[in-house]
Amino acid sequence: MSVTKAADVLAQLDLSQAETAEPFYLKVGPVGLKILSPEPLRSALTEYFAEALNDDREAELTVKLLPGQTLDTPPNWVEWAREPGKAGRKDAIFDLDDARLIHKVRTGVTFLQSQTEVLAFGPLTDNISTVINFINTQVLNICQRAGWQICHAAAVTNGTRTLAIAGLSGGGKSTSILRMMDLGGTRFVTNDRLLVRGGTPVQALGIPKHPRINPGTILGNPRLHGMLSATRLGALRDMEPEALWTLEEKYDLIIADIYGPDRVQYAAPLTDFWVLNWSRDTDAPTTVTEVTLADRPDLLGAIMKSPGPFYQFPDGRFLGNGIAPIPADYLAALQGVRVKEVSGGIGFDALTEQGRALFDG
Repeated sequence: MSVTKAADVLAQLDLSQAETAEPFYLKVGPVGLKILSPEPLRSALTEYFAEALNDDREAELTVKLLPGQTLDTPPNWVEWAREPGKAGRKDAIFDLDDARLIHKVRTGVTFLQSQTEVLAFGPLTDNISTVINFINTQVLNICQRAGWQICHAAAVTNGTRTLAIAGLSGGGKSTSILRMMDLGGTRFVTNDRLLVRGGTPVQALGIPKHPRINPGTILGNPRLHGMLSATRLGALRDMEPEALWTLEEKYDLIIADIYGPDRVQYAAPLTDFWVLNWSRDTDAPTTVTEVTLADRPDLLGAIMKSPGPFYQFPDGRFLGNGIAPIPADYLAALQGVRVKEVSGGIGFDALTEQGRALFDG
């Protein structure tokens, strides 16, 4: 069957699998989503999104989930170019006349993104994290169409001051932001994607995605030790520091389980932005120095994040392959935010004390 339009894809799928399911609703800042998913995937998602569940049933977009379904014949996928520094195949796309198909190479999950239909199909139940990311991508898309900029950053807030932390992947931003969560009065905003919009004050918006952390983050924070067995913790303590730092072994940290209830706040005024530019190869003290972001394109590059293959402009066009973010848009959005560079050696204790001083005013 030739596939040129979204209708050609829909004709190969059984939408009743989603449309007969009991819906649930999410609210993230100004964005409302309606999710249609059969069990047992529905229960797993409602448990994960507990802090974002909403009863007002207001939704500007409906996401349909179709576990186990596939297309009769896969299209001729085109590899999506990854950002600099990223290796391996991750996403592939196939553009239709009125939609885009996106395929996750590693998991086999496929998505249809259009102005009227947003759905996922394939081995969804075996790849719940991929489904969570897809739902969160819709929050990002809606906000970006409204003028928000997407940042590769984590953030916490005390309601008055909000600190965002960016850095290269594996640079310690998740560990840093969780150390800030140990401070009294702070609440979790986001772990890896932060939306910002210029104004007075500048606005920040997180997404309902719990931190996915590596064992080194767990080992370095006694509060998190219960996430691993005593045997695993012992094995990690015996590892060389370099091997521990680079170990990729992801665990979901559910905020309410570790920090208690009412410790999540997705929307907040953004006041401060720190960029981790420190190094494991020096014994120099950790320093936090205010900078002018317009003079530091290297730091701005750590903040900016491409919308990715899912992004569809208001007029229906999709983001082109390999198109980079526009620096001027970020500089405008972050106007008025105090930006600092974290340099020297890696020192989470020193950084936490800087955070304590910030939130204490």
